[in-house]
Amino acid sequence: MGAFLYGVSLQWKLDIRSKTLLITCYIVPLLFFVIMGGIFTSVMPEARYTLIQSMTVFGVTMGALIGLPPSLVEIYSSDIKKVYKANGVPLYLGLALTNISAYIHLFVMSIILYIAAPLVFHAELPRNPGRYFISLAVFIAVSLSIASIIGLAVKDQAKTSMFSIIIFIPSTMLSGIMFPVELLPEAFAMMGKLFPASWGYKLMTASVFKFESLLPFLLIFVLAAVMCNILLRRIDK
Repeated sequence: MGAFLYGVSLQWKLDIRSKTLLITCYIVPLLFFVIMGGIFTSVMPEARYTLIQSMTVFGVTMGALIGLPPSLVEIYSSDIKKVYKANGVPLYLGLALTNISAYIHLFVMSIILYIAAPLVFHAELPRNPGRYFISLAVFIAVSLSIASIIGLAVKDQAKTSMFSIIIFIPSTMLSGIMFPVELLPEAFAMMGKLFPASWGYKLMTASVFKFESLLPFLLIFVLAAVMCNILLRRIDK
């Protein structure tokens, strides 16, 4: 119990001083919302029906892929890892706590968008808020699982940012939040299905919740969990 509390305390201190989380989980997504929300609703008035979902997909994807990996690199590629071991804190706890912290930040950011979009741009609220937030919760978890692989696999901050951006750009561009997936070449549309953002947008904008819609998320999450377990074992050696 003492090791757990120490891990929580250490993670809290890291979060407070982390400018990356502040920028990627709040400042950039909300700035993107203010600018692009105005453009979308002016050029395409019908965009207000899916504005909340599209802005949320962008914000969650950015916060997860670009915000989480540097925090994991800071823990597992620095003296913090030695501090964990010296105090008897299991290495997996660092991964768990950073994910929980990022999850909370991304959920709060999503709620801000959910409240602000109708007020600022007269966006349409999802017809079933319960289904929407369940879809959002699943999407955030799966996005963070992919980000965790980057943070554990890459040990250099600069390279981490590079890999994060390489995945972030196609994730958002091919997800359908910028333009309908139907307008994309078939190869690009298929490529988009490799990323959680595409499935997250589809799930959050669906009029009917279907269990099979969760299968891609489940597959991605399980594969990511297996990869994270393998990477943690390598780090612990």
